[in-house]
Amino acid sequence: MKLSQRITHLTEGGSDGWDVFYRARRMISEGHAVTELTIGEHDVRTDPSILAAMEISARGGHTGYAMVPGTDMLRDTVAARVQMRTGVPTTRNNVMITPGGQAALFAAHMAVCDPGDVGLYLEPYYATYPGTIRGAGAIARAVQTTAEDAFQPRVEPIVAAADGAVSLLINSPNNPTGVVYSRQTLENISDLCKRRDLWLISDEVYDTQVWQGEHLSPRALPGMADRTLVVGSMSKSHAMTGSRCGWIVGPEEVIDHLINLATHTTYGVPGFIQDAASFALNAGSILEEDIAAPFQRRRALAMDLLATQNTVGLVPAQGAMYLMLDVRATGLSGEGFANALLDTHSIAVMPGESFGSAAAGHVRVAMTIDDDRFASALKILCEFASTLADRQAAE
Repeated sequence: MKLSQRITHLTEGGSDGWDVFYRARRMISEGHAVTELTIGEHDVRTDPSILAAMEISARGGHTGYAMVPGTDMLRDTVAARVQMRTGVPTTRNNVMITPGGQAALFAAHMAVCDPGDVGLYLEPYYATYPGTIRGAGAIARAVQTTAEDAFQPRVEPIVAAADGAVSLLINSPNNPTGVVYSRQTLENISDLCKRRDLWLISDEVYDTQVWQGEHLSPRALPGMADRTLVVGSMSKSHAMTGSRCGWIVGPEEVIDHLINLATHTTYGVPGFIQDAASFALNAGSILEEDIAAPFQRRRALAMDLLATQNTVGLVPAQGAMYLMLDVRATGLSGEGFANALLDTHSIAVMPGESFGSAAAGHVRVAMTIDDDRFASALKILCEFASTLADRQAAE
């Protein structure tokens, strides 16, 4: 029996560069001690107060089918939050609740891409982006950003790739680079979208993790509210990764059609999880700051440590829970360095090539273990890189 090309070509038959991660997990399952600096999973779990709200709701009976667009309470809460942060008038009619940010990304592309259309996305990219676009039946086309530009997108490469395109997917604060797009960058992108009649899909799941600069949602720029779909999530801001609760914000007409899509696919998010999300969002900024604080603290530790050596370069770490490190001085690719580091020191990092060729020669480090272990692992990484660089120079 034949399977559809849509499902068999999601990753174009490869692992998308995640072999190091899978090998580290196999080593752990076999009993080896591995220091994991791979995926964006908080080392502090969901706050007990959020879990208590979830339990109260579940025990109170909110365990049946919830409204497909999301509960009125959560949609209102998200709308008020978005309006407060952006200044753009937003109501529940602009919001649909989704099973996490990933479902929102898929829904956004289903809304604006027909089969055969081109969906643009920027390299380096979050691992699921191209597969998400392909899953919607569109052609996934990457546009490279460069380390020399600190991975801030430039308009010219986007224009060069825009033939047949109907959408552009961006992510700021950015995973994997940690870069926060500047106002000028976002204004340039917005002007391009208006000139080329592109939908802009803005993944803003790290908007509470900004260490330098400020987060600007492109939906707030002139003329963009009617052509921007914003993806948000409870996963990163409130350490609710397993709860799978996110949202998509956009024009009412788009949301109406996406509700129809959800009726035929996910059929909504459990009500007790939505109630817990409402509680969490209404708990105020202190809770969000507590969730973000470890990453801000570890970023400072990393910057101090990296300043003491000159082998490993740091891409501007402006936001999110990751560091993008330049290891090209070792003479190895990012994948080669990551494999060697895992073999030699049992430290697992993600090769830059996992996120596209634009990040070749880099590795992504997740700041997701306690401070002492993180500092120790990063010091070992730098010393290992220095040894490899010295060996490379001697050859």
